[in-house]
Amino acid sequence: MEDLNIKKLIIGIIAALIGIIFLLQIGRIWEEVDAGEVVVIQHLDGTLSVYDQPTSFAWQGFGKVTHYKRSNQFEFLLPKDKGDADYSIPVLFNDGGGGKLSGSIRYDLPISKESMINIHKHFNSQASLEDHLIKTNIEKAVFASGPLMSSRESFAEKKNDLIFYIEDQASKGAYQTKQIEVEETDQLTNIKKLITRVQILRDGAGVMQRQEVSPILTEGIRLYNLSIKNIEYDDKVRGQISAQQGNIMAVQTSIAEAKKAEQKAITIEKEGQAEAAKAKWDQEVIKAKLVTEAQAQKEKATLDVQTATLIKQKLTLEGEGEAAKKRAAMLANGALEQKLDAYVKVNQMWSDAFGNYQGSLVPAYISGGGFSGGNAGNQFMEMMMMKTARDLNLDVTGNAGGGKKNK
Repeated sequence: MEDLNIKKLIIGIIAALIGIIFLLQIGRIWEEVDAGEVVVIQHLDGTLSVYDQPTSFAWQGFGKVTHYKRSNQFEFLLPKDKGDADYSIPVLFNDGGGGKLSGSIRYDLPISKESMINIHKHFNSQASLEDHLIKTNIEKAVFASGPLMSSRESFAEKKNDLIFYIEDQASKGAYQTKQIEVEETDQLTNIKKLITRVQILRDGAGVMQRQEVSPILTEGIRLYNLSIKNIEYDDKVRGQISAQQGNIMAVQTSIAEAKKAEQKAITIEKEGQAEAAKAKWDQEVIKAKLVTEAQAQKEKATLDVQTATLIKQKLTLEGEGEAAKKRAAMLANGALEQKLDAYVKVNQMWSDAFGNYQGSLVPAYISGGGFSGGNAGNQFMEMMMMKTARDLNLDVTGNAGGGKKNK
């Protein structure tokens, strides 16, 4: 009886241990897959399963689980402090200058399950993938891109080209290149000289020729968004770049000053032209003013002449009208008024003359037929008055118009 109880106790302990072990291993039966992950499970029989959709019940079956980030950023950075590791990539340019390149690049894993299985077989983890595939190809691309430019060009005008060359060669493969000698003009000294350059070979369509196909491409991985944060140049290169920048600044300053002087000369010339034009137009204004005044005076004189002509015409017409009026009046009354006026004036003249006569009006001696009687002076005046009336065709008898007397 005692032995039976001992056996039961042992069986219970074993069952409890098995239960504990089962509870501890239950997490190895089902695996959780996050949205941003691709999970590869190696089952107990050695087969591989890929889970690329979010789930909490991916069958693990006590197999080996490897989690990959679907998209990740690989960084190759300079140490922030002296104690930090240096992950930067060395670069050498065609002028012999070099430096350390730091930055980052993003990559996406393939969506094909077969490609993920190949990646897992080749690298077995994401850390190994980045270290042996991503980093290696970035280093190769940097090594092949440096000779395509000089240190100064990488710092200045070809900085964007450097980014393109590294990303393109890492993604698709290194270029086929050849060395050529080209004649270039130094920007500072303006002296032409032969320089050895590395030229990318292209086919008839202009497509770049590759030395090899990049493993990144064959594995189905996508590289993009390369960012160069810094290039830590060698001391020699930094000195050259600093000197070149100083020279370029001096040249640019000289050019700017020359342009400034040229612009000043142009400005002075333009100002002189403007002053001359202003003076000319001032004279034109004076001339126009004088011409306007002369024209106004001419027009005024013309108007005065026209006015005088009209006044003359008016006076002439008025005189002709008055003469016509007088002629009509004279024709109407036989010029009686004029004749009477003349009659009065003539008789006034003879009367005055007779009154002023100092001699005798009567003769002192009378011989012959004797004196007929009457006053000789009166007879003379009557005779003159009759003569005047006859000359003027004037009827003084009271018969108007010179008509005959009534008998």
